[in-house]
Amino acid sequence: MLMELNIRDVQTYAKQCFTNSRLSHNWEHTCRVCNLCRHIGQVEGADLEILMVSAYLHDVGRAWQDQSKGAVCHAEKGAEIARTLLDKYVISNERKDGIIHCIRAHRFRGNCTPATLEAKTLFDADKLDSIGAIGVGRAFQFAGEVGAKLHNPTVRPEETAPYTIEDTAYREFKLKLSKIKACMLTAEGRRLANGRHAFMEMFFERFLREHNGEL
Repeated sequence: MLMELNIRDVQTYAKQCFTNSRLSHNWEHTCRVCNLCRHIGQVEGADLEILMVSAYLHDVGRAWQDQSKGAVCHAEKGAEIARTLLDKYVISNERKDGIIHCIRAHRFRGNCTPATLEAKTLFDADKLDSIGAIGVGRAFQFAGEVGAKLHNPTVRPEETAPYTIEDTAYREFKLKLSKIKACMLTAEGRRLANGRHAFMEMFFERFLREHNGEL
């Protein structure tokens, strides 16, 4: 017998998926994304049920991507996992497909473009948690997790590979985080991204000066 969709059940299931996850993409990240989704969704007028279920499940495939060192797309894997989970609940195919689309389309480097307001909101919320002060902190945290250097001024970030000793926080900023502000898909997302982007630019400008030995 199918069960009624309950956000608490979804939340409990999602939390269990992060038992062995990297700290940079753990349950706390999901909770912050959920808070951002709730805020942006209310401002933009999104369907909050579809949005919040998607937000709780958006990174449940992350462990597969980390274990494969990037070979598996966590958005695609997460969409597969979410579909299997949602098949247990009473939910229309339209709403189920809406949730699956949000999860599949949330990745910055993904091949699926967010096509609904809910998907655009999740995309923005997930990206906002990767920029600003929290984004800088997570970038250094991830670099430590993969054993990367603090910084390497002798190589161009564009000539390095992810999940290597050169996958530094500065590389993440140059290749990804610095481009996120321009990719925001909602008006509220863009507003929030402006301040976070400005902080990162200020931080890494000073970081490079101090790394060069400037007082």
